[in-house]
Amino acid sequence: MKILLKGARIIDPSQGLDGPGDILIDGESIEKVGEIPDTEDCDIVDCRGLVAAPGLVDMHVHLRDPGQTHKEDVYSACRAAAAGGVTSLLAMPNTTPPMDSPELVANLLDRAKTADARVYTAACVTKNMSGSECTDMAALQKVGAIAVSDDGKPVGSMGCLIDGLTKAYELGMVFTAHCEDMEMAKGGLMNLGPVSKKLGVQGIPSAAEDNGVAREIDAAASMNVPVHICHVSTKGSVELIRDAKRRGVQVTAETCPHYLMLTDEALESMDADYRMNPPLGSWEDREALIEALCDGTLDAISTDHAPHASEEKADFTKAPNGSIGMETSFAAAWTALKDRLELITVISLMSTAPAKILKIPAGTLKPGAKADIVLIDPDETWVVDPNKLHGRSRNTPFKGMELTGRVRATYLNGKKVFEL
Repeated sequence: MKILLKGARIIDPSQGLDGPGDILIDGESIEKVGEIPDTEDCDIVDCRGLVAAPGLVDMHVHLRDPGQTHKEDVYSACRAAAAGGVTSLLAMPNTTPPMDSPELVANLLDRAKTADARVYTAACVTKNMSGSECTDMAALQKVGAIAVSDDGKPVGSMGCLIDGLTKAYELGMVFTAHCEDMEMAKGGLMNLGPVSKKLGVQGIPSAAEDNGVAREIDAAASMNVPVHICHVSTKGSVELIRDAKRRGVQVTAETCPHYLMLTDEALESMDADYRMNPPLGSWEDREALIEALCDGTLDAISTDHAPHASEEKADFTKAPNGSIGMETSFAAAWTALKDRLELITVISLMSTAPAKILKIPAGTLKPGAKADIVLIDPDETWVVDPNKLHGRSRNTPFKGMELTGRVRATYLNGKKVFEL
């Protein structure tokens, strides 16, 4: 039976739509968008008071699968994705073992076919993420990888970086770059600044990220090929990316909701759930990131969803970096940006724009497209309770916070995979 989403505020950045209407779903696809009369053969869903938008596209997710499935696996991660309105995600390759072989890529994508979100994956730039020898990207692409990255760290050698950027471009794959000067960051647990000094904790200077961003931009510029910069967190990185775009460098970049909502002041509690890499920055960094989203310097919002078990996060100094974020992604981003950006722009940053960067068929409500749709109440406020989240891990930096905007339902291929 067809499904009729009736009386929603339809927002589709891909078509410039923002107004009242209906969406008719036939099987896995969108049949029509507009004013659609009720018919007897439709399952009618009352969407009055809700926004209907293209499913969100999260282009930076750690599934922990294979190898660390006590933290998350492809199925638990996709349940969290669905609860956050995410219908497509890009999995990062720093798994155990790393995604450097066609067999590993094919296995993940095969298992993901029955999950509650559409899973794409990046494969490694270098074998075993060693930074010394590039993978067979053509073979990885043949089995389904759409991007390459050594995320978790930068590509180790300039030779491999140049080679990887060039090969990815020739194959039409996206090169997503973790930018960090590892020597400068070594031993650091948080942003270097007044808070780290107050706590007596070794800090990471902003220059660690800035130097990495400059390196990647210079490499892409020298070869005249594209590069995508992951999880931008500093004012300096923003300025480097803004300048590169002015010079015509083919660079795109993302930031994450936690950098828009929080600063390093959150770490005064010595709670490792607020430790991630790159680390939370200063208020000045936060404002620079928001301004960069407003002026188009930053192209997308991702989550860098990084699950860890509670016992692993218990000790502030020994805990691994990372926080979960898919289930809170829209709410946190909208809470941070609702006084600065229109809702259609925020949805574009989280759906249409990342789909375009990844070159995947998502981020649109055009007739004929897959019926990947999120229903949102943009005005509902709610308090984040880690114990009510849908993934396997609980390390959210938004715990106890009141957020504005809530996902009420998510459709994947025309099938409802989440309803609040």
